[in-house]
Amino acid sequence: MKGRVLIIAGSDSGGGAGIQADIKTITALGGFAMTALTALTAQNTEGVHGVQEVPLDFIEQQIRVCLDDVGADVIKTGMLHGAAVIERVVAVLDDYPDIPLVCDPVMRAKGGAVLLQDSAQAALKDVLLPRATLVTPNVPEAEALTGLTIVDAQTLAAAGRALSAHLNASLNVPLNIQGAGWALMKGGHLPGEAMIDLLVSAQSCQPLVPGRRRSASRHTHGTGCTLAAALAIGIAQGMDAFAAAQRAVRFVAGAMAQAPGYGTGHGPLNHAWQTHP
Repeated sequence: MKGRVLIIAGSDSGGGAGIQADIKTITALGGFAMTALTALTAQNTEGVHGVQEVPLDFIEQQIRVCLDDVGADVIKTGMLHGAAVIERVVAVLDDYPDIPLVCDPVMRAKGGAVLLQDSAQAALKDVLLPRATLVTPNVPEAEALTGLTIVDAQTLAAAGRALSAHLNASLNVPLNIQGAGWALMKGGHLPGEAMIDLLVSAQSCQPLVPGRRRSASRHTHGTGCTLAAALAIGIAQGMDAFAAAQRAVRFVAGAMAQAPGYGTGHGPLNHAWQTHP
């Protein structure tokens, strides 16, 4: 076992996304996962049916007891549903300034349910991103955060450069991600059969897994959470940002291809596909 990741995110009772997907991913890739729950959701493959928020003081307590005892090589955030949650989480993380942060800017569930309040978008951009080392938006999230319209690889890259300008490029991070300020831009919402995923910084734009084709599978629940968690554990294990992102993309593709077929809606992935193909 190598690499410690603290996940700060919401729970998915259906097991396909959120904290549950993150734990499965980090474990499957040989790491150790800890959690600080921000919200409970009553959720399955058909959608989110209810949300119960976790009190701010208890979110903070979960974070501190994990970091003060076991410690973490990387912190990964997911569902932070309100501005107050974002502000409290960042205030706590300011006491642990040398731990890289992978931010998955979760705004909506796969079925369309809102997981980030509209009033919290500014806090995500202005408070959380400046603390983050890497960010992993899909196209709608990137458009909301940058105000840009994304229609192809070129505009996806432009949005990535705009986001990287908001990220923390001065963090005292390990050598594998020196320079920081990376945006893993997910192109799954773009038209066409080609899957375009880019790793973008102020200095570079690198395509990930060229030639990958779009899957027709309905089993896509938790793909964003899984990708960000796979990226986080890669960084925690000492991989450079590009290698970690490439492995994360391939891990998600394999988990989709080997999906168990559960549920009647957006089905879950098979996070154990490498161990039990």
